[in-house]
Amino acid sequence: MAGAGLDHIVHAVRDLDAATALYKRLGFQVGARNRHPPAWGTQNHIIQLPGTFIELLAATETRGITPHKPRCFSFGAFNRDFLTKDEGLSMLVLEGRQGDAEYFDLRGIGCFDPYYFERDGKRPNGDAVKVAFTLAFARDDKAADIGFFTCRQHHPENFWNSAFQRHPNGTRAVAAAVIVASDPAQHRKFLTAFARSDDWEERAGRLLLKTSRGTIELVAPHEYSCRYGGRAPDVTESARLAAIRLLAEDLGTVRTILESQNVIHRSIADGIVVGPETALGAALIFETGRSSDR
Repeated sequence: MAGAGLDHIVHAVRDLDAATALYKRLGFQVGARNRHPPAWGTQNHIIQLPGTFIELLAATETRGITPHKPRCFSFGAFNRDFLTKDEGLSMLVLEGRQGDAEYFDLRGIGCFDPYYFERDGKRPNGDAVKVAFTLAFARDDKAADIGFFTCRQHHPENFWNSAFQRHPNGTRAVAAAVIVASDPAQHRKFLTAFARSDDWEERAGRLLLKTSRGTIELVAPHEYSCRYGGRAPDVTESARLAAIRLLAEDLGTVRTILESQNVIHRSIADGIVVGPETALGAALIFETGRSSDR
């Protein structure tokens, strides 16, 4: 049975304005800038899709960031430290439920207290609303460069909005988060516990974990390069969250937008890739989902 679905993926960047401009050039609708708690020192923009979103995030006020402590995973410190090495996809987030922190603790993949926070949001008409979240963090020692947590929303009616989920490029869903690892099988046990799912499938040299919303894909560097083109990230010291696979209505629309905006991209057998050299350390893979080899 599929477990917790994909909630969002954090794309950590050094220049939030530049990232916003890039995603608009890619044909996405980008939400307003939000400020996180001072203990995090971060700000973000949200790109919504039905049930899932991409979070563009920058560490903007680093002096007040709370450090990691026993039973306290610091969201701000993790992303600040990630950005000292590179930009890119820093965190994989699944939808949360009550008791996630205790569940992770019992399975030996997390020893952190849950973290609650709230912030102001805005409706399309400008009205202010309150959004609030409880986060439960997990850790894979073999993937120190990826942050893992679940996110439980307390006012989802104030967060999700179908008006924010319609994008000029026709993207309609996140199909998968792609993790590159030197030995993908080493991460299978952790991800099974993290996602509460054992619905694995091996296909074309990849390990695919199906969730209730989207897939987590594990792939070795060689297979990643063969399938998606370009150089795989360096995974000598840690697995890396390398790419987001996006379902689009029509690749022709995507290609037209990219070409009109002079965005460098490449075609693969069943999709279009905007590589990390353009997409600020991330690979964004547009596909239609019509191929039999997903």
